[in-house]
Amino acid sequence: MTTILKLIRWGVTSLFALSFIAVLVVAGAYLYVAPDMPEVESLREVRLQVPLRVYSADGLLMAEYGEQRREPLPLEDIPEPLIQAFLAAEDDRFYRHPGVDPQGLLRAAHNLVTTGERTQGGSTITMQVARNFFLSRDRTYTRKLTEIFLALRIERELSKDEILELYLNKIYLGHRAYGVAAAAQVYYGTTVDQLTLDQMAVIAGLPKAPSTTNPVTSPRRAEIRRNYVLGRMYGLGHITTEDYHAALQTPVAARLHHPVVQLEASYVGEMVRQEMLARYGEAAYTDGFNVYTTVDGRLQRAANDALRQGLIAYDRRHGYRGPEARVDLSAHRDDAALDAVLSGVARVGGRLWPGIVLEATAESAEVYLGAGSRVTLDLDAVSWARPYINVSRTGDAPTQVDDVLSPGDLIRVEQSRGDPERWVLSQVPAASGALVAMDPDDGSLRALAGGFDFFQASFNRAVQARRQPGSAFKPFLYAAALDRGYSPASLINDAPVVFEDSALEDTWRPTNYSGRFYGPTRLREALAQSRNLVSIRLLHAIGVNYGHGYLSRFGFDLSRQPRNLSLALGSGAVTPLEMTRAYAVFANGGHLVDPWFIERIEGPDGDIVFQALPRRVCDDECQSAEALIRVDDALADPLDMEALALPIVEPAERVLSPANAYQMVSMMHDVILEGTARGARRMGRSDIAGKTGTTNDLRDAWFSGFNRDLVSTVWVGFDDNSPLGPRETGGVVALPVWIDFMSVALSGRPEHSMPQPDGMVTVRIDAETGRLASSGTRRTLFETFTPEQVPEGDESGRAASREPRPDDTDTVRPEYLF
Repeated sequence: MTTILKLIRWGVTSLFALSFIAVLVVAGAYLYVAPDMPEVESLREVRLQVPLRVYSADGLLMAEYGEQRREPLPLEDIPEPLIQAFLAAEDDRFYRHPGVDPQGLLRAAHNLVTTGERTQGGSTITMQVARNFFLSRDRTYTRKLTEIFLALRIERELSKDEILELYLNKIYLGHRAYGVAAAAQVYYGTTVDQLTLDQMAVIAGLPKAPSTTNPVTSPRRAEIRRNYVLGRMYGLGHITTEDYHAALQTPVAARLHHPVVQLEASYVGEMVRQEMLARYGEAAYTDGFNVYTTVDGRLQRAANDALRQGLIAYDRRHGYRGPEARVDLSAHRDDAALDAVLSGVARVGGRLWPGIVLEATAESAEVYLGAGSRVTLDLDAVSWARPYINVSRTGDAPTQVDDVLSPGDLIRVEQSRGDPERWVLSQVPAASGALVAMDPDDGSLRALAGGFDFFQASFNRAVQARRQPGSAFKPFLYAAALDRGYSPASLINDAPVVFEDSALEDTWRPTNYSGRFYGPTRLREALAQSRNLVSIRLLHAIGVNYGHGYLSRFGFDLSRQPRNLSLALGSGAVTPLEMTRAYAVFANGGHLVDPWFIERIEGPDGDIVFQALPRRVCDDECQSAEALIRVDDALADPLDMEALALPIVEPAERVLSPANAYQMVSMMHDVILEGTARGARRMGRSDIAGKTGTTNDLRDAWFSGFNRDLVSTVWVGFDDNSPLGPRETGGVVALPVWIDFMSVALSGRPEHSMPQPDGMVTVRIDAETGRLASSGTRRTLFETFTPEQVPEGDESGRAASREPRPDDTDTVRPEYLF
């Protein structure tokens, strides 16, 4: 008995000693790792990394930027079966343990011993939260101790639901997907509430090994892991026998789904990305900003389509440059081998598909597009493909298909615009272009395309390409002339002019595009017909310095504009965006607005962190509000604007008089009625105006045009400044793109013309002399003037000569050239 008591006493003492030692060890371990443990309270304020998303004004996703794809959800928005799937797979005792689960550790060890597989780990969900938020993934004893103690601390600070919500939004699930919402989109292209039971089980099986159990890269392993999760759910009573067996029989069918970009506007998206990076630094990619732009989805689609169609049309006029590459069909005998080739060739512009010619005869060619798809091209499909010789010459039209195509050619094809079931030969355009559309009242960008395809060439020609505007620049100098006392009826002699200087090897003898001279010409007619000699003489008459300085009214950078007479022909450097802004001055009646494209920025919680307040053209009510604000500032007395119900805006600066703007719009309306942009008459609208532009050697083609509601500019040219080729003027190359775009943009919208300002008068004048018409005048027309501009009558009744005399040629002093 004594021996038994001694043994019991020894056992109790030993147990107490061991317990004491264990407590000391635990306490010591805690004291060892405690200094490096983070504050758990920070989890309440944690901001999960959420990518930057860019939207159009009508809420369409345009772009997404960030390394991690994540869409945080509150726990109540996550379906119960999905939560049960994760708990079954990772921690079925989550709601019963204090953060560390001894049973789970023992079960994991037993499972490892009996099966040799780590199908279930010992870490609880709380421990995984501790590791994912605060710790490295290094497998050390110190890190594991820290993880355990931190999990216990987390459980004291946060509720179970808060911990689970953090986990389900933080956990990495492969292919840049963080959290269950992102995984649902990445693998199944859907939202969590649309997932099926087997899909939930696949996603719940990913945390252990996102790479090796991935349903895209390892479907067999994903199926094994899914079945394990389903078995756990069934064993825990979360699903019925019927649902369990049905889910087991479902094939694992997942594929990668990229962010669902609803509107193609990558050039604008990149502009937003750069702006956000400048504002917020790297946090722009992770803090969950949602940026809403001013882009109109319908107009952006029209801009993309019009520019691409115009560039393709230009490209086809200059012939077929041949296949992009050659494929050895003897080494690529099956579809899989051909698919491997095509996988490295991207579709361009959303419409130009890569294809490999398999067979070609006189009548047709068979083209492989990938994934088993084949199309046939007939002679009509290749009829445009005259061989390209140079920008000025093409070969003969093909008479049979194999004149153009050969087996092994890697080519581009697209669906016919008139018949989507029919395919035609195409090629990636060599020329580039840009289109910008702006609201003239406030400068907001409504559409912008900086090239054929952003992913082919990210250079944004709309805002980065500085090109000569050619004759599209003339209206700004005509506006300067109106302010110097000229009128639309003023006569300027369209006659030769020579620029001489001893420092030059040659003299400069500018000519009109037609090569002809037309004698005394009214400014209205000269602008409509884009007469170069009139523009040069007009600038000479008003003074180069005055004309150069006047350009600042339109927002131009004067350092990029020459201070000489070549300015009259648009020899400076501008971007399409700058031209659009400048033409907006005419469209809105004489106000300079600032281009902008970010309407608001929302933070991750939906709070607005930035709201645009642009300067805008004000109506009478807005102007009166501005006056009241100025009075209020002077009196230092707070003004209740809400009570007055007046808009608080900053009015755009007036830079042209209403009369000047009206006359310029009227003159540019004639450019469309009877001038170089007559093609726009097919739009059937009387409220549009604009000006074509073509530079020396036809290197740049422009058209800028507008009505009262929208102003847009189109530029086409080569990035290396090569010539576009004979007869490829602004009216031929750029104008059709503008027409296609504006026809869609203004469709269904009533005509909106600029009203005639008060005080102007309309009189009948002599079309030849620009003077008031008399009873004997042979050809008359109506012209609108300010009272100061009304011309005198022509007492002789005789028209001025239309042909220049030999002595009409002027020699201009060299200081006007340089």
